[in-house]
Amino acid sequence: MKRTLVVGDIHGGYRALLQILERANVTTEDTLIFLGDYMDGWSESPEVLDFLIQLNQTHTCIFIKGNHDELVIDWLEERFENINESMWFKHGGKATVEAYANIDKVKKKEHIAFLKELKNYYLDSENRLFIHAGFTNLHGVEYEYFPKLFYWDRTLWEMALAMDETLGKEDLLYPNRLKIYSEIYIGHTPTTRIGQTVPVNKACIWNVDTGAAFKGPLTILDINTKEYWQSDALPSLYPDETGRN
Repeated sequence: MKRTLVVGDIHGGYRALLQILERANVTTEDTLIFLGDYMDGWSESPEVLDFLIQLNQTHTCIFIKGNHDELVIDWLEERFENINESMWFKHGGKATVEAYANIDKVKKKEHIAFLKELKNYYLDSENRLFIHAGFTNLHGVEYEYFPKLFYWDRTLWEMALAMDETLGKEDLLYPNRLKIYSEIYIGHTPTTRIGQTVPVNKACIWNVDTGAAFKGPLTILDINTKEYWQSDALPSLYPDETGRN
């Protein structure tokens, strides 16, 4: 049976990525949509990219850009003026820099090429939006003035969390951004911030970032059945590391 599976933020957790693909029994019949943030956190960001580049040769894959992926592109291409190094290192960049210390120039060029091909968002034939963080324009992603918000915005998710659940779509106070798409799949803001380690659904939004960068697991979710599979918690897979904790 063909499935469409969406994967949350990996953050260098290569071992967790292997676990979820195995636990979900992923086959070449499945379409895989990755929501971004492949980098920064645990020690195996280069291994994650190597694996995804190979996976793309055998499977149908869609790769969305995350904010950490843009930071790593800038660093790999030595655009250091775009990076607040102390802030980046605090949020997982240090592990990435250390991991690339033994990666040769040829491999780095392959990774840069992959990262530059990442999509800002993906909209499928059933009007389902897949995006790393969110958008702010009330008419949708095609009208967004500030494309960086596709991978930095948190207002979309915060709005959905704070919204009165008794509101109907016909209500004047119902947010316009939540009327545009049948479903929106995001990462970026871990569900662990609201005490959850599973995907969380608010209004039409499904948040699939279950805190793999921190103390949670990595998650893969079937967008049709809403069944999901998770890795072990990342600290147990990398017991000698801190991730972004």
